[in-house]
Amino acid sequence: MSEEMARKGSWSNRFRFAVLFMGFSFLYAPIISLIIYSFNASKMMTVWGGFSVKWYFELFNDQQMIDAVTVSLTVAFFSACTAVIIGTLAAIGLARITKFRGDSLFALFITAPMVLPDVIIGLSLLLLFVTMADLFGWPEKGMLTIWMSMVTLTSAYVTVVVRSRLKELDYSIEEAAQDLGAGPVKTFMFITLPSIFPAIISGWLLAFTLSMDDLVITSFVSGPSSSTLPMVVFSSVRRGLNPEINALATIIVFIVSVCTFIYWMYRNIREKKRLAEAGMSLR
Repeated sequence: MSEEMARKGSWSNRFRFAVLFMGFSFLYAPIISLIIYSFNASKMMTVWGGFSVKWYFELFNDQQMIDAVTVSLTVAFFSACTAVIIGTLAAIGLARITKFRGDSLFALFITAPMVLPDVIIGLSLLLLFVTMADLFGWPEKGMLTIWMSMVTLTSAYVTVVVRSRLKELDYSIEEAAQDLGAGPVKTFMFITLPSIFPAIISGWLLAFTLSMDDLVITSFVSGPSSSTLPMVVFSSVRRGLNPEINALATIIVFIVSVCTFIYWMYRNIREKKRLAEAGMSLR
């Protein structure tokens, strides 16, 4: 009986390993092939012509690509910072303020960009900016309009992430701080904010990523001198596959992997430290 159970357990482990292997292969095989072909000497993307790093040098000499990366990083950084402020305030209003008139409508409007198609959002923002430009002479299509559009899109995601974290917090801790003499601002700064800070960081990273790789909305609201990286990559692919894109994608994957590893190490060290402090307090 024990041998039969061991045999079933062995087959079960093999099946789970096979499913896990196929899942990870489906996700990461294209990325691995992209990294490999970034070192291809041939200009033909599907023909291996030997090992070479010349496309990395070509990439750093491509001013159009460098300008597009600069625009995308700038817009993504500032839109993520603004979205975190707006989204956090909206989440606090929805989770902490007692029932107020129009709260359901407010929640609907703040989360609407998550469910609306990007084409609809881009077209609506384009019409808004054109109307504003005709009436007030502002804003001119460019980085400013892209930033405003990305804030509109990403604030909804930040609100959802932070609001879910606020709902999990024990409100009695904040009440205890206020009973001990802490004002609302001090309670928020020293109790609430540290508790929701991981959610704020997650919302910032999500907003940064969405702003960085958006193509549809940006295509509607960008100006002639404010092409973002997805727009340049898309236009390059339409003219033909460019090996520089492989090199650029490899650099992005490397940077993201390093940042993720550093964050994982930081969280792991903090968790070990917390467990060690908890063990010492039990003694």
